[in-house]
Amino acid sequence: MGEIIKTDFLIIGTGIIGLAIAKALREVYPEKEICIIEKETSLGAHASGRNSGVLHAGFYYTPDSLKAKFTRQGNQELKEFCEEKGLRLNKCGKIVVAKNERELEILFELKRRGDINGVELYIITEKELKDLEPNAKTYKYALLSPNTATVDPLEVLKALERKLREKEIKIFFNSPYKKKLSDDLGVIAGGKIFKAEKIINCAGLYADKIAKDFGFSKDYELVPFKGIYLEYKGNDQFIKRNIYPVPDIRFPFLGVHFTVRVDGKIKIGPTAMPAFWRENYERFNNFNFKELLETIKWNALMFIKKAEFRRLAIEEMKKYSKSYLIEQAKMLVYNIPSADLFKWGKPGIRAQLIDKRSLTLIQDFVVEGDKYSVHILNAVSPAFTASFPFARYIVKEYIAKNF
Repeated sequence: MGEIIKTDFLIIGTGIIGLAIAKALREVYPEKEICIIEKETSLGAHASGRNSGVLHAGFYYTPDSLKAKFTRQGNQELKEFCEEKGLRLNKCGKIVVAKNERELEILFELKRRGDINGVELYIITEKELKDLEPNAKTYKYALLSPNTATVDPLEVLKALERKLREKEIKIFFNSPYKKKLSDDLGVIAGGKIFKAEKIINCAGLYADKIAKDFGFSKDYELVPFKGIYLEYKGNDQFIKRNIYPVPDIRFPFLGVHFTVRVDGKIKIGPTAMPAFWRENYERFNNFNFKELLETIKWNALMFIKKAEFRRLAIEEMKKYSKSYLIEQAKMLVYNIPSADLFKWGKPGIRAQLIDKRSLTLIQDFVVEGDKYSVHILNAVSPAFTASFPFARYIVKEYIAKNF
């Protein structure tokens, strides 16, 4: 038996959600013991450190969703956090452009959602867009989001870690979750036994697996989707703002777009192609045969039974081709540099939850739990943006009421 560590709160995972919940817990419980366990040796190995760094404004999401509830406020709070900590912040804004009349209908639906969600948005004409972002291409109208910004996600994570350590929150790296204790509340991780009054599962790609150990996520399964980017290696800046297409609002993906990073560099992507296992970042690294079989099973079921998913999967697989990805990006601008100046960047994996009963992709955040444990499922984009207010919501609704 390994060392026994007793704590009031045990958080699994040092992604942005795990760190934000630790921050929110300390604000409510200044005297309580808080520990975080992390299977990797450092921060940012997975989704939180591999995302595009976009702070979304909050207009994509249906008004009754948790995403809508927390994204606008999270955008403001993370900007303030970056400014307070002296972190890089690019207040570049975003343009959503349309290709035809059908997409204009969705563009105006996004404006309607944004108005309900209290997001600052403007419908601008093609001429106004030309003055604002000369290289951006649209059909009649575009949507301007002035509050969208970009950050360096790893800088944010590290600054948050420093803040937590100052508040005497203990972080145990190289401590992968192994199993739940059978006799009382606690887990075995990294050769140690952690006994806690409350466990908060923020394990990202493995949140559903851990939740099942506690009797949750019965109707859900995580299916990974790979996001790959092309990074522009030229020195000129052919756009100033993030440029996005009108999305297919039936799915929780935003389409191939341009992102202007905090350093001014431009990225194309990401894709949303089915991955083959949960940490299928590059070639056969982290290969897991059991996960491969599970992923093939759920993708095959959706592919066979859901025509819209079949179309999505076929379209996304084409994006393994660099030339095809660039062709998609060309629809958003008049002029794009040579393909030779774009190189593949670091991929990410989206921990996308599906409902096993209906074989549908879950759009919103999902939280399950009881008085002993809380499980953050489907914490996908814009979870990074929404993290601070979402964390306070978790503490208030799932911890403070029965702790």
